[in-house]
This record gives sequence, structure tokens and C-alpha cells, in this order.
Amino acid sequence: MAEKVLMKGNEAVAEAAIRSGCRHYFGYPITPQTEVAAYMAKVMPKIGGVFLQAESEIAAINMVLGASSAGARAMTSSSSPGISLKCETISYIAASDLPCVILNVQRGGPGLGGIQPSQADYWQATKAPGHGDFHLIVLAPSSVQEMVDLCMDAFDLSDLYRIPALILADGLLGQMMEPVVFKQRKKISLPEKKWATNGHNNKREHNIINSLYLTPEILEKTVLERFKRYDIINEKEVRFEETNTNDAEIIVVAYGACVRIVNSAVKMAREKGIKAGIIRPITLWPFPNKIIEKRAKTAKAFLTTEMSMGQMVDDVRLAVNGEKPVHFYGRTGGVIPTPIEILEQIEKIIGGLR
Repeated sequence: MAEKVLMKGNEAVAEAAIRSGCRHYFGYPITPQTEVAAYMAKVMPKIGGVFLQAESEIAAINMVLGASSAGARAMTSSSSPGISLKCETISYIAASDLPCVILNVQRGGPGLGGIQPSQADYWQATKAPGHGDFHLIVLAPSSVQEMVDLCMDAFDLSDLYRIPALILADGLLGQMMEPVVFKQRKKISLPEKKWATNGHNNKREHNIINSLYLTPEILEKTVLERFKRYDIINEKEVRFEETNTNDAEIIVVAYGACVRIVNSAVKMAREKGIKAGIIRPITLWPFPNKIIEKRAKTAKAFLTTEMSMGQMVDDVRLAVNGEKPVHFYGRTGGVIPTPIEILEQIEKIIGGLR
């Protein structure tokens, strides 16, 4: 049986990337994710890997583009302002149909903001991670163990679908320490990277990685073909977790570190006789619309809780589609909501329904 190891979230996700076969990491220090780069700087040279602290966030993501083009498993990590700097090249990577893994350990914003935990990058991750028509696979861990597991999944999903995968964590998960197990994973069948620009030895045509299409009809066709792949991801890769939803009068929707606080609030609500449940999206894209649609037929109300001014709540409202009221409670700027605050919101909403 695999041994449990006490690790900080940032270091655990770095180790998970290494165990996933990542040998090319390019980054730039920014709180609260600097330990990822520090861990990679220490370990990569010992295992024949490449660690490079780039001159900027922009340079780092362009190095990821280059390494991925050659068929390597490549990764970068940053925090909110740094991810914003990477967005142009993230669009280029998506347009080139390249796999890679990007980690965002979110901090308060906008601008430089602060270094405390936040979830205010949801819109950026799921709606506008760069210009043009494209998506990223977006995975939202809620524990250090999931930082490990979802990082490993991110590399496989990214390779499988030739799409960048983004792990949307936050400063709380990055800095906390918890026991983790690096499980023996099943090998899945991944497609050979016949498209890679890694030398042809006169045995095939040159491969060219490109995102420029000067003929509108060809670009449209390329985007439409890409969206067919997105439809497959939407059908096969949606992940979520439900707690006490079968009889729930009110369902709290939360993701990431925030759901840990919601768990305590819902437990207290149940102890007071309030039938509360939880839906936790694990994939933020693709979003678990169908389960929310289903529970909207039985629950009386929804409460979305986030460490932001309200971003995921838009997707919850779209999924509920006016069937039931959708309320919101959040804290922002790096302030973390408490279980008591969320319980008060649950009691207020239920009081208005009875």
C-alpha cells in the first residue's frame, strides 16, 4: 500500500507532475505558488528534466508552447496576475491543438490585489482564457490529495484530447499541508503524438505547428472541427460530487477550497433540521449542467458560495434555467467565508420559503 506523505499543496502538485512524466517546467516566481517552481528547480536536474526560470510569465508560457510542439509533457504555474500575462499564448496553444498543463494558484485581485486566497479567476478560466473561440479543460481540486490526483489526470486528458488543461486552485490549497498518497495509476491508452515537431529522419513529411489561417473558410472549418472535440469532452469528462441532494430543500453549489467550508455549514444545517445538500463541480469546464438541471426539479432553492463577487453563479443560473431561485453568497479580496456565515444564508433562504 502506498505510503502517506505530509506535503504542502504546491509541492505535492509539483511532485505529481513529475510522476506524470513531466520533464519540462517553465515558470516565474509569484506568491502564493512560488513553491511549485522552487520544488521543480530542486528536483528536475536530478532526474534529467528541464527547469527554467524564464525572464517573464510571457516567456515561460511560450517555452511551454515550444516544448509541447516537440511532443514533450510540459507545464507552467503561476498565480492570478501571471496567468493574465500568459493568456495570449494560451490562445496560441489551444489554436495549435497542443497539450500542456497550467496551474493557477489564485490570489485576490483585480490587479496585483493581495496574496490571500481567491476564486475570482473563474470567468477567466472558463470563459476567456485568451482571445478567440476555444476552451480549456478546467479542473478544480478541493484538497491537497486532489491537487495530486487532478494534476495527473490533467496531463492524460490534455494528451488525449490535444487541449490545454488548467488546474484552478487557490492560495489556501497551495499553502496548506495535508497527508497525500501518490497512488499507482492505471495506464490509459493515449494517442501517439504523430503531429510533433521532433524530427522526421526522412521517414515522413515535415510537421508544422501553426495557428495562422489566412483563409476565413479554412479557419472556420478548423474551429468547427475543434468544437466537435469539445462536444465529446462535454459528453465524457464532466466530473462532480453530490452530498445529501436526494432529499435536499436547498442545495449549495461550491467548488475548490470553498466547498470545505460549505461542508461544515451544511452539516450544521442538517443538525438544525434543515435539509441541505451540496453539489461540487470538479470540472469547471465542462460544467456539470445536467446534474444541476436534475436537482432543480426537486430542490426548492440553490445557494452558490464562492470566494469572489459571484462568477460560477452565472453558470448555476443557466443550468437551473429559472426553475428555482438561485442565491449567492461570497467574500472577496482574499477574505474567506466562515461556516457560520454560510449557515446564516441557508437559514435565511429556507425561512423565506416556509
